Amino acid sequence: MPTESAEEPAPKDSGAKPASQTLSRGIRMLEVLAESPGPLTIAELSAQLGVHRSIAYRILRTLESHLLVMRDASGRVQLAPGLVALARGVQQDLQSAALPELAEVANEHGASAFIAVWDQRDCFTLVTVEPRHGTAAVIQRPGSRHAFNRGAPGIAIQSALTPEAWVERMPEEPYRAAAAEARSLGYAVSRDEVIPGVSAVAAPIRVPNQLPAAVAMVYPTATPPAATADLGERMVRAARAIERALGAAPGR
Repeated sequence: MPTESAEEPAPKDSGAKPASQTLSRGIRMLEVLAESPGPLTIAELSAQLGVHRSIAYRILRTLESHLLVMRDASGRVQLAPGLVALARGVQQDLQSAALPELAEVANEHGASAFIAVWDQRDCFTLVTVEPRHGTAAVIQRPGSRHAFNRGAPGIAIQSALTPEAWVERMPEEPYRAAAAEARSLGYAVSRDEVIPGVSAVAAPIRVPNQLPAAVAMVYPTATPPAATADLGERMVRAARAIERALGAAPGR
């Protein structure tokens, strides 16, 4: 997954810093911690943010006061439980409707099942469920994102729109031929596009007044849990169940 570069400081002769610079740095610190496999030191955070340690420390103290980050016994910084309360409200209805279906799919196939949504220019993983028994070979982390030109979830979200409607929303992003195929099949498939050796199957979720979304499953390309067509049909059934739970018209 590509990471954003550290925020560039305002030019010294600009006369004023951007009004949102501190907020932007605070958000970026949360992103850096979310992307890290483990807690980070203040020095590591300041380096990744591209700011002096004193600035990183002030940002840290502010986030600590809101219970969004915390420090362990060695002083390393990690995300705190306060973020859970914030995340709970993001597309809450969609998360609640999707969780039972994701759990069923994950346990049925022994693979990670997740919901991806349209997040401005990217495809964003909203919520993930891992299988109850055993360890999924491929983990899809909530908060991960990738461009629409890679991966089955993005293709599935594209396929929910006509090429004309897509161009109106994102004229700079081509409508993939794979999306046209997914419109016909009802589901999208990708192999080794986002991560080498990893495949995905996804189906679009169409609900009025909700962000364009897709339900998806990821698994090792070499060891698929079932035939691709069977996985695709399973994703379609999951999408329809989620739509019904959200009150979409029957038969969609």
